[in-house]
Amino acid sequence: MTDEQILAICQSNWIYRGVDDTSMREMREELRAHLEEAAAAGRSATDVVGEDVAAFAAAWARERRPLRQRIGYLAGVAGACLGTALLLAHLTRWTTSLPVTPERIAFYVLFAAVFVAWELRRGGGGHLRSTVIGVVALVPVAVAAHWLNGDITLFHLPLWGSAALLLAGAFPAVTDARRRRESAAAGDRSAG
Repeated sequence: MTDEQILAICQSNWIYRGVDDTSMREMREELRAHLEEAAAAGRSATDVVGEDVAAFAAAWARERRPLRQRIGYLAGVAGACLGTALLLAHLTRWTTSLPVTPERIAFYVLFAAVFVAWELRRGGGGHLRSTVIGVVALVPVAVAAHWLNGDITLFHLPLWGSAALLLAGAFPAVTDARRRRESAAAGDRSAG
């Protein structure tokens, strides 16, 4: 495998994992320098990145933006998605008070868990695909919860509660998007 192929695989992985453009340029140049140093010393590219280039790229991306930095973002985005789903439930039923049943709790908890697991594996971004995967995967769970628990209403969620959840969840997503834009702008200024 050539150095350019390794760099292309790594960059593709970093894009997939949501690494910002400035960091990606820095990582690419650092990796290029390591590969050139290895070649000058008579070592192979495998000595630098190992046998699994994609695993190397993923590990480096996780180091660049570790879990503790992503957890707030993920919690916020999961809250925003949950708030959106609840608001849609209010709108489709044309009600200001949504009955909360065990099946809904099971559905939304598992929806959030699948969403967060998908985003942790991926590293951020791609919310529409995660939402679709979560909904498709969790419909059987909601049906099973309904079958097991019946139609007991635990409490009623007012419309303002769903809107508050959406707004509170959107805050980390907005601040993360702003941080990425600022990082990209700083990278453009330094490149120009």
